[in-house]
Amino acid sequence: MIAVLALLAPAAATAAAPLPTADAGSVCQVPERDEADASIYITGCLRDLREDPPTPVPGVAITLSDAEGNELAAAESDENGAFAVAIPGDPISALGQQFVVAVDEESLPEGSGLRNPDDVEQTITVNTDADQSVAFPIGDPLPESAGGLTLALQLTVGGLVFSSLLAMAALGLSMIFGTTGLTNFSHGELITFGAVVALAVDRLPGQIAIGGLNITVIVGVLVAFVVSAAFGWLNDAALWRPLRKRGTGIIAMMIVSIGLSIFLRNVFQYVAGAQSQNYSQYSAVTPIQVGPVQVTLKEIAVFLIAVAVLLGTTAFLKYTRTGKATRAVADNPALSAATGINVERVISIVWIGGAALAGLAGALLGVTQGFDYQIGFKLLLLVFAAVVLGGLGTIWGAIVGAFIIGTFTELTTLFVPAEFKFVGALLVLILVLLVRPQGLLGRAQRVG
Repeated sequence: MIAVLALLAPAAATAAAPLPTADAGSVCQVPERDEADASIYITGCLRDLREDPPTPVPGVAITLSDAEGNELAAAESDENGAFAVAIPGDPISALGQQFVVAVDEESLPEGSGLRNPDDVEQTITVNTDADQSVAFPIGDPLPESAGGLTLALQLTVGGLVFSSLLAMAALGLSMIFGTTGLTNFSHGELITFGAVVALAVDRLPGQIAIGGLNITVIVGVLVAFVVSAAFGWLNDAALWRPLRKRGTGIIAMMIVSIGLSIFLRNVFQYVAGAQSQNYSQYSAVTPIQVGPVQVTLKEIAVFLIAVAVLLGTTAFLKYTRTGKATRAVADNPALSAATGINVERVISIVWIGGAALAGLAGALLGVTQGFDYQIGFKLLLLVFAAVVLGGLGTIWGAIVGAFIIGTFTELTTLFVPAEFKFVGALLVLILVLLVRPQGLLGRAQRVG
């Protein structure tokens, strides 16, 4: 059984948004409230994951207290396992304040308990600029704490899965930079676009099934890949190609990409909402034990898909005629045009492929960890760090850099809080620019 609580901003509190659960066939509808109520609510759902399908858990008491331990409000899960508790007082005055959310262990069903007894309460800081969530894993007790080596192995497994998706996004950015010279700050929004498209397919009425097997999310990921490719072509045809024909400088185009990033991020917030999103399937699965570490089947599937896509893309760039033309354009666009290569056509293909890779990465990230409208923006620093570390414009450099950055980022949580793990990527980026600015696999070139 697991309890998931999401802190909603006042703007999102005007409707009872459905929260996804581990049950592929249902969503958890939080208790409805008055549309005029602008209070900040903490909502959540309780599901017994030991059942198949997971069943709601009613009657569990949740309390909300201030940082001094004074109880402010309480709630109880209803027949659907859902609850909603408001932070009392003016929502503006709650900003920046810390609150303690706790579950009453005595109200849990007989035979159940917190997997980590020390995790009976958790502290959150109200911040409406970003989604916040806290979870209470409930069920069979966890085994004794794993040693440092086991924990490092577990983090490495998670880092490899994350790195494979980061590598797809980084490869797309590197391809675009290599052929156009554009440092595209809106590349993060291409990642978010794929996740949003997959979510739209997942939220369609009914289910997509083959032989009784629900494949809605799988279809959503495939659709995200195709639609993202089309979105990449549209980006180039409607914006970047006209700017190139006008002779717009790279710096000016980079500034345009920053504006496009802000615009798309606000569109995604309007369409998908500010709260965290999960797909209806695979949001919670039972892990399997492989030696000292635990891994889920969805992580294995996502990693294999990502590796297959990366190998296929590199093979395409190395062995096909179009791939060779792409590498020629990346080396020297003027000479490529003189030899008969259609440079604009190659750049259009690169935009299609780069956006498709980024969109697929975003959709698969939604499968593994959920997402919000800022997921691409949050990952953009890591993508840039991976590309710079590996070498700007290099194929294998982006992949190698992504695996180093992704794994390093996860392993840093052994020493620093998870909230600061992305800082390590920034330090790596600074060191690389100081010591080896051409990257690990890049070639040093004279400028000027």
